[in-house]
Amino acid sequence: MRAITFSAYGGPEVLQLSEVPVPEPGPGQVRLAVRAAGINPLDWKIRNGSKRQNFQVSFPHTPGFEVAGVVDAAGEGAEFAVGDEVFGWSETGGYAEYALAKTVAPKPAGISWADAAALPVAGETALRVLRLLEVREGETLLVHGASGTVGRFAAQVAVAQGATVIGTAGSRNLDDLKSLEVVPVRYGDGWEERVREAPSGSVDAVFDAAGHGVLPGSVELRGTKERIVTIADGAAFELGIPFSSPEQSREVLTGIVGWVTDRGVRIAQGKSYPLEDAAAAQIESEDGHPGGKLTLAIS
Repeated sequence: MRAITFSAYGGPEVLQLSEVPVPEPGPGQVRLAVRAAGINPLDWKIRNGSKRQNFQVSFPHTPGFEVAGVVDAAGEGAEFAVGDEVFGWSETGGYAEYALAKTVAPKPAGISWADAAALPVAGETALRVLRLLEVREGETLLVHGASGTVGRFAAQVAVAQGATVIGTAGSRNLDDLKSLEVVPVRYGDGWEERVREAPSGSVDAVFDAAGHGVLPGSVELRGTKERIVTIADGAAFELGIPFSSPEQSREVLTGIVGWVTDRGVRIAQGKSYPLEDAAAAQIESEDGHPGGKLTLAIS
């Protein structure tokens, strides 16, 4: 099968389109004929070696955590059958024509392959952090990076739960946030004052999905370090602010789908690349302004 691999840490040039053996599913695993795979910042951070202390990989390594596809083979004890359409987390790398997975859930017929591949990381992260922050109806939540895939999902869920959401984003995304009933605030120098001037009262909780040095200003706005969580800023450890990590289960995936199918949470899709252009997709992700979720269309 075709797969993207790399055999040394480095820039996007280390990514190669390779011919590798088709993996065989073990107990509880299914093999997916991958239709779409999500691109995440963690993919290129692992590739360039900056995450090697936390994410050890064996070379050659196939990147990619998020997959959506059709079950092609099932191992002993697997809970899905050949022909089932599913999405979830890959155990062998999603940048490939076939991938093995255990933690998957049914893909609703009304959700596209690209949308399904965009849901696991963004949805899980958003719901987990909102739970940690204990955002309640009538409160005000500040979301840094509200136009990104994670921040946008979290903002929509919080609005649906009855919270007022202030979302920071670039100028080109402010109208989109307004359409989601989010109070839009331009990020960059002076963002703290613009948040204070927003018609929403005091900030009760802060979700940093951006990681651009906004934690000190967030602490100043809150007047405390309580109810501030980041998924993107390593300075959290020095500041004594929680840095939240993933929780993967089928129940989580089912809950994510419910917000999309039953509550109308929308994914903003960016560009979809063919498998052989995975390096270009990672370059766009690393640039930091993809304008939506980047995916690979594989078959």
